[in-house]
Amino acid sequence: MPAPVPERASGRAAPGRRIATVGRVRAVVHDRYGPPDVLRLEDLPVPAPAAGQVLIRVAATSINLSDWETLRGTPFYSRLGGLRAPARPVLGSDIAGRVEATGPGVTRFRAGDEVYGDNLALKGGFAEYAVAPERMLAHKPPELGFAEASTIPQAGVIAMQGVAGARPGQRVLINGAGGGSGAFAIQLAKAAGAEVTGVDNGDKLDFMRTVGADHVIDYRRDDFTRTGPYDLILDLVAHRSVLAYRRAVAPGGRYRCVGGSTRTLLRVLALGRLTGRRLGVLAVKPGPAHFTPVADRCVAGDLAVHIDRTFTLDQVPAALEHVGAGRALGKVVIIPRP
Repeated sequence: MPAPVPERASGRAAPGRRIATVGRVRAVVHDRYGPPDVLRLEDLPVPAPAAGQVLIRVAATSINLSDWETLRGTPFYSRLGGLRAPARPVLGSDIAGRVEATGPGVTRFRAGDEVYGDNLALKGGFAEYAVAPERMLAHKPPELGFAEASTIPQAGVIAMQGVAGARPGQRVLINGAGGGSGAFAIQLAKAAGAEVTGVDNGDKLDFMRTVGADHVIDYRRDDFTRTGPYDLILDLVAHRSVLAYRRAVAPGGRYRCVGGSTRTLLRVLALGRLTGRRLGVLAVKPGPAHFTPVADRCVAGDLAVHIDRTFTLDQVPAALEHVGAGRALGKVVIIPRP
């Protein structure tokens, strides 16, 4: 068993003060790209927060499609920073937990604070402790549990920015609507007054209806690009022909994709410029200024958090396989200390 991290005698630390932390913690690591069986559970030294960083005792980390892509090293852009081997051995970016220590220059948080955020640059959430930049964190609303808060920073922001501008009476299609970002996007588009069509595999049709979709399509049976046309398409799993996407967009409508193959993303950018159509890749703006409004709507009851299931650290390979196989209904969350 890893040695426990000693309790602080003072209970709280002055803002910006670095606290010496000893001991080892459990973390799920990988040193090469591949399927979930390349992952292993190890004991690692507790990470130390550098200047402007916060050490978090992780209470929950939600899985995003980016974790699955970075594990496998595909699409190619998921290897940025590590072409032959992973740049960060511990995955997991959407973190919620308690501040254990702060590095020099940290002023917004102190030991004991409950925080959450998108730690995409450093990752490290599939562990008992992780470090994150102060600027990427926010105080967790007391009305939300750690698991709920961990689902918001990346998936909620993608959804909110992806359906921004949706208006009453418009036809909105969300491809990949049965996952984490999709479940948020359905609710946000419906709240804006749009008529929403959700696309995913047949096992998720009932779930999408429950979340609020007016119409649902099983992409394995029907070609959604031959339905519509739609005023707004948010594509969370872009793998179809760009010309097919263009066909599905109404005149004056918009198509935005997040993720998908490198070839598809490049063709979306090229065709959008050549034709003048509003086809493009969603440039997601991260950080507290963008995810706290989503959390506020969850607290107010305007948005519901949908957690499919939770897993422990030793179950991370199975959890990633569950997400990668397209079986997750909403979000999947890792709880390091059950």
